[in-house]
Amino acid sequence: MPQLQARIHQIQALLKDQHIEALLEVIEQLNIADQAKVLADMPEKQQFEVFSQLQQRSLVLEFMPLPQQLALVIQLPTSELVHVLDAMHSDDFIDLFKALPSALQQQVLPQLSTVSTDVLAQLASYVEGTAGSIMSSNYVTLSPDLNMNEAITALRNLKDNHDTLYLIYIVDEHHHLLGVISLREIIQAHPDAIIQEVMTHDVVSAEVNNDQEIVARTLAHYDFIALPILDDAGRLLGIVTYDDAMDIVEAESTEDILRAGAIAPFEKQSIKTAPILSLYKNRVFWLVILVFGSLLSSFGIANYEDIIEQNIVLVFFLPLLVGSGGNAGSQSATLMVRALATGDVQLKDWFKLIARESLVALCLGLTMAFAVSILGYIRGDHMVALVLAISMTGIVILGCLIGMSLPFILNRLKLDPASASAPLVTSICDATGVVVYLFVASQLLL
Repeated sequence: MPQLQARIHQIQALLKDQHIEALLEVIEQLNIADQAKVLADMPEKQQFEVFSQLQQRSLVLEFMPLPQQLALVIQLPTSELVHVLDAMHSDDFIDLFKALPSALQQQVLPQLSTVSTDVLAQLASYVEGTAGSIMSSNYVTLSPDLNMNEAITALRNLKDNHDTLYLIYIVDEHHHLLGVISLREIIQAHPDAIIQEVMTHDVVSAEVNNDQEIVARTLAHYDFIALPILDDAGRLLGIVTYDDAMDIVEAESTEDILRAGAIAPFEKQSIKTAPILSLYKNRVFWLVILVFGSLLSSFGIANYEDIIEQNIVLVFFLPLLVGSGGNAGSQSATLMVRALATGDVQLKDWFKLIARESLVALCLGLTMAFAVSILGYIRGDHMVALVLAISMTGIVILGCLIGMSLPFILNRLKLDPASASAPLVTSICDATGVVVYLFVASQLLL
């Protein structure tokens, strides 16, 4: 990294002085991923000028976010755009082609290579979010009847760019997946050994319509570098590689984080490039809903105006108590949303978890009750301290149970558990906290 930083400073100096040829020489010496990073960090005016002269433009594009890919390629002449698309890996090619404006797609399509159009016909039809929509057709297959010498010869004669040459899939004449063998096994086996005798027959795979998140979890569970994707008949259609799985995990995590903040996910946009209207639309819905949710607290207060009027000291502690319930609920919701997302817990675990959470919440509530009761005694008297202690315990317990249960309820209703966001949980806990606090006060102070 220190070397990269030094190169970046050198590139910035050359860019400032407009020494483009020297700058290109320095960039070309970098790793492809580093080239993409350097290019992405450039000012927009110089970005395309440098990109259009790179030798490995297609590979560099694959390491850049889709919005930046699109911003660069739409400036290319159609013939150059076709060349760039044809040179990309199939999964990245499909994503970029789908993002192109429809008019540009119509211009590009007739000029694409036969391989690219075949890939487009095969992969572009799969539903977004499924294994089929993210799989790659850049994989290697061999016949089970070859010996190791014949296999090595076949691999040497490959011309296309493949994602996983170190994993070779064994298929029959109808492309049914029979097994898998690694390049290491081919090299180390006896030259006359037959692939069918050496290959692994029990292959972990996924179906083309499986959810992409399930595929990513499977890759992570088995620590694979690639996962074969099959149709209903067991025919090999493509593979999902570990780098695709990392992209899926990042996208899903980003979506969960945004939902946890009561923000609708962005559709293939970054916060830097998203239009103001999109930023507004992605945030306004939940904020309006939460405004009306906050009215529940107001109704609770209005119902206990008499007790508040007679014990004005209660108002001083109202934000403290309801805020504590919201904080406790947000913690529980965050823990459960993450546990559900990773598969650590399931719906059947709710009863077990509710008992554990109740015990934890009781301990938390009693600890916080002790602290707040001291403030209540100082600010009021022993009765105010008692009201605060009982209320704090009840509010924290309720907050924790609400925060823990809401993600399970949403999951049961086939909704995203991440929608049990901190703002939503806080609004619900605020309303219940107000009611609990003022009810306890009305029973003990009147």
